[in-house]
Amino acid sequence: MSNQEFLRLQRNLSALVEFSNAVNSSLDLSFTLSNLLYSTMGKFLATRGTILLREKDTLYAAASKGIDDTLIRDILQRIPPDHPELLQDECRKAGLSLLLPLEVSGKQLGYFVLGEKITKAAYSQDEIDFLRTVLNIASTAVQNALFISELKSVNKDLDARITRINSLFELGKEFGVLLDENRIGKLLLYSLLGNFLVSQYAILVLDEGKCHILETTIPKNSFTDFCKIQEVYHLSAPAVLSETALRLPEPVHGSFELIIPMRMRNQTRGIIFLGPRMNKLPYSPQDKEFITSLGSLAIMSLENRRLFKEAIEKQKMEEELELAKGIQRNLFPATLPATKHFDIAAISISSRQVGGDYYDLIPLADHSYCAAVADVSGKGVPASLLMANLQAFLKSITKFDLPMDQATAMMNDLVTENTSDGRFITFFWTILDDRKVCMRYVNAGHNPPLLVRENAISYLTEGGMIFGVMKTMFPYQMAEVDLQSGDVLVLFTDGVTEAKSVKDEEYSDERLEQLVLKHAAHSPQEIVDAILSDLRVFTLNEPQSDDITLIVIKVK
Repeated sequence: MSNQEFLRLQRNLSALVEFSNAVNSSLDLSFTLSNLLYSTMGKFLATRGTILLREKDTLYAAASKGIDDTLIRDILQRIPPDHPELLQDECRKAGLSLLLPLEVSGKQLGYFVLGEKITKAAYSQDEIDFLRTVLNIASTAVQNALFISELKSVNKDLDARITRINSLFELGKEFGVLLDENRIGKLLLYSLLGNFLVSQYAILVLDEGKCHILETTIPKNSFTDFCKIQEVYHLSAPAVLSETALRLPEPVHGSFELIIPMRMRNQTRGIIFLGPRMNKLPYSPQDKEFITSLGSLAIMSLENRRLFKEAIEKQKMEEELELAKGIQRNLFPATLPATKHFDIAAISISSRQVGGDYYDLIPLADHSYCAAVADVSGKGVPASLLMANLQAFLKSITKFDLPMDQATAMMNDLVTENTSDGRFITFFWTILDDRKVCMRYVNAGHNPPLLVRENAISYLTEGGMIFGVMKTMFPYQMAEVDLQSGDVLVLFTDGVTEAKSVKDEEYSDERLEQLVLKHAAHSPQEIVDAILSDLRVFTLNEPQSDDITLIVIKVK
């Protein structure tokens, strides 16, 4: 080896040591790449250079000097990253003389590219070999820097996620205590504005095909046609409007960039529209995820508000029903009259709410007693109120010595005048004469009571039309029946005969008649108990769907 070659080798080794120390002195990717590029360009007096790094299946210019970025992008767009021979040809066409791989442990990191020398001289084989050695040293440093850069990116993303999770946690606490729809909408809006700097927005709540607009920067009537688009109700993930097949009406389509569903229980319950960000940044996947979570918090808060409102209304209704039940209980006779010739038992069991059944036993002035049973159509408070009116009418009319047919017509007229919602009343009443041991009755469309005598049943049907349909046009008919010892009179409402079994079969008039015949020799209370017991067996204690009312009168 000549002295000249020895000195050149010594200079190269010194350069390699210095270079190795330089590129390994920092784990910053930008510093490492710049040091590698500038050192080699200076060493070889190159005019231009770039370092291409691989990111997944693409190449990008991570560091450049003396080369227009547009030129690099044009080259990379034309050449697949896994075809280095084509890349080398394109680089040479662009005046970039040298392209060498940047590898470590058989893994390709990218390419090192140099332009021509200032001297216009070609790169010698020794220079290329030296450069390969430099790249072998640098590759490890680049890989370490890439790892650190990726780790920093992951940590940055993780920090951002933690920050947003904390934000969602704090916002969740705020949403959790809000019950005012307007405040819920404002909190959601301010959270969006604060995080994403948008000037155009709209927040809609979807409810059974209807849109309720909480906040918007465009006219509310712009969403009239939007609410008719069924695809919106099936939207399950955030979407960029320009990338969807949704045909939204103007100005909805032209005002917004992002559409995000507010979902709960796998249903889209609301929509968030956001326009472009004022800082021109795109919405990242993390941004969309955050907005989705924020929307879910808001829609859950709105749902909690609805449930709370329903609970309050339900509680209020239950309180009103309890009050109505108390009033209704006071309308029934507290005690049954003791008579000389009649033994009486009665019961009324309302269904799950305030009922519309009514019965009464009213002592009259001439040793007579009025027994009445009625069934108001429907249930609940309206039926109970109409029943209370009927009781008031009955008690008022019985104070006057009017024929039953005329009195019945007057009650029908009064009920008709006080009924406007299509309700009606079936009504039966009888006057029991405790001296003559007879009865007079009128049946206004009610289930015919049963008169049991000597193991036979007759039906008390004489009367006329039900109450409340129209004022009396045809006179009611009254009937009189002489009674004898052992006679049993059974007054009932259709809650007895129409009670349903688990097979959806009705209890029926026939079953009631057979039971009454079987127990006709027993006391009225025993007959009532037998009917109720048989009803429980028939229905298997299923909740009753209608009120049950019974009056059993037996002649002593």
